[in-house]
Amino acid sequence: MKTNIITLFIAFLAISTQAQTLKSPSGNFTMEFALTSNGTPTYKLELDGDPIIKESKLGLELINDTNLIKGFKVNGTEESTFDQTWEPVWGEFKEIRNHYNELEVTLQQAKTDRIMVVRFRLFDDGLGFRYEFPEQPNLIYFVVKEEHTQFAMTGDHTAYWIPGDYDSQEYDYTISKLSEIRGLSEKAQTGNVSQTFFSDTGVQTALMLKTDNGTYINLHEAALIDYSCMHLELDDKNLVFESHLTPDAQGAKGYLQAPMTTPWRTVIASKEAGDILLSSITLNLNEPVEYEDTSWIKPVKYIGVWWEMITGMSSWSYTNDIYSVELGKTDYTKTKPNGTHGATTENTKRYIDFAAEHGFDAVLVEGWNEGWEDWFGKSKDYVFDFVTPYPDFDVDEVREYAKSKGVKMMMHHETSGSIRNYERHMDSAYQFMVDNGYNSVKSGYVGPILPRGDHHYSQWINNHYLYAIKKAAEYKIMVNAHEAVRPTGLGRTYPNLIGNESARGTEYEAFVGNTVNHTTILPFTRLVGGPMDYTPGIFVTDISKYEASRTSYVRTTLARQLALYVTMYSPLQMAADLPQHYEMYMDAFQFIKDVAIDWDDTKVLEAEPGDYITYARKAKESSSWFVGKTNDETPRTSTIKFDFLDTDKKYIATVYSDAKDAHFKTNPQAYQIKKYVVSSKSKLALFTAPGGGYAISIVEVKDKAETKGIKKI
Repeated sequence: MKTNIITLFIAFLAISTQAQTLKSPSGNFTMEFALTSNGTPTYKLELDGDPIIKESKLGLELINDTNLIKGFKVNGTEESTFDQTWEPVWGEFKEIRNHYNELEVTLQQAKTDRIMVVRFRLFDDGLGFRYEFPEQPNLIYFVVKEEHTQFAMTGDHTAYWIPGDYDSQEYDYTISKLSEIRGLSEKAQTGNVSQTFFSDTGVQTALMLKTDNGTYINLHEAALIDYSCMHLELDDKNLVFESHLTPDAQGAKGYLQAPMTTPWRTVIASKEAGDILLSSITLNLNEPVEYEDTSWIKPVKYIGVWWEMITGMSSWSYTNDIYSVELGKTDYTKTKPNGTHGATTENTKRYIDFAAEHGFDAVLVEGWNEGWEDWFGKSKDYVFDFVTPYPDFDVDEVREYAKSKGVKMMMHHETSGSIRNYERHMDSAYQFMVDNGYNSVKSGYVGPILPRGDHHYSQWINNHYLYAIKKAAEYKIMVNAHEAVRPTGLGRTYPNLIGNESARGTEYEAFVGNTVNHTTILPFTRLVGGPMDYTPGIFVTDISKYEASRTSYVRTTLARQLALYVTMYSPLQMAADLPQHYEMYMDAFQFIKDVAIDWDDTKVLEAEPGDYITYARKAKESSSWFVGKTNDETPRTSTIKFDFLDTDKKYIATVYSDAKDAHFKTNPQAYQIKKYVVSSKSKLALFTAPGGGYAISIVEVKDKAETKGIKKI
């Protein structure tokens, strides 16, 4: 690790409204801090001389206390430069450079004699800033009514947004002008099992924007710890976004105790769309890894007893005879099995066999434990105990069978939003995992939160999510949290948080479908905070093939499903379809078997939010590269260059692409596989169908004989 720090301190003894200017290391960004005439802190941001954020106000409104908004003077400023290179436990790069110039502004409020620090870090790809409250006699405990952090836009930008919601991120994205958000908000608010909207102009971060002159802007937050999740509310008359925090059941938005710091607010900007995708600001604003030993944290490629339940082929529940479950009292051995239960010993062993044969690390099984008959929507406290299996799931037999095959089992903990119940059972549940060879867990928070009236993204519930991650680390367990708060880079500090859902994933394709351009937007929005367990790999896209009464279909071609393993970054990747469906397309399935899930390097070959994204990634500790493109509903031909390859080497590129007549709706399984000998000078034009894409595996040639009969390009 290399670190350089240079510090300059400047003291101010009187009230000052003089602007303080900070430049990024390369000088492309300029940030200016100033106080207004009434002592309100403000900032603004420019990129290459062009305004990105106009003058925007800062401050916090408190409950039953003097607000921390105005009446400030500058007590002092401190500037420093930081330059460090660090290695993530897993990620898109082998090394990440953390290089920024920092401005620390110490403010004193004359009326209360309270101190508030605003810390700015300016990188070559954007800005991060936060509020800090040092230990002081006049500010110890305080309650936040609202944070009033503004992001004043310079025009009526194009926005890629989902509606503001305290409980769900599971929405399709709407693309519109800022001025159109209010009129489109109701249409964007599609149904969900748990949702709480707060405004017709409220949106969620990470928010992607594009200006009329082609500048790309992303607004988000980093290091969300002991604080409530930030949304953005738009003043559509003045085109100013302002922070809107998630309240608790009493309406408070944060119970704070000094000394403390808030999460970082982030602005990433560039003239190139791909730079947004490659930015490491979110990670760099988080603290280094918390654990001394991370050897137990490994990327996971898995399959599971899951998609068959999502599509209606099988059920999570064991019986149809029980309407009210009392754990520890209900005797399942006296009930009649419903015949549709998916998590049986024999069915699980079938998945284990498939995983072992094709080199997968783990098998997920949902619905293995008692309580699924009345788990949903009942506001039930004692809903699961996370250790008691149904009669047809033999934990010991499954454990030993998986061990004999060299396959790990992945645990499933659905909490049904009952936070207290999960914490009540957490130690015993994690110990059960250790005893039975499970080293990773998929947790879920479906439905309204208990305690009643609280929300999925409030301060207290966010603290629970982190508590679960830290507690899991005590047992050397990796966590894949679904329906939890969207990630903010905490995977750097707590790398056993190996995945999240926190957005609309593949499962919605079996319900009502996702928009065709969904996966061309998610990397610009949801994935800015961290990896997503999107669950790709669906080869049979007509859901009626699984369950005859359903009419939905997955809006994708088979080739794009392969591409998602590259474009939807995650160290946790699922081959989500059924084993028998992969057996129908084994030549295409080979890419899923081959593709890496941990990377040394990442390039963006082409990108435009809402239209297409093409990534090239180099596998960890390997000379192999993988390329993937995801495309919207417009057919395209793209020409890619292989100039990311080593100049002195030859490679064999296996290309999995859409056939000319492929279409996400009418001909999704139309694909072709071709091989080429390529070098760093090669170019290749590839067609992508509506809802299509392509995937390429690129392997270094070790012996010239390997290239015999393969076309060179």
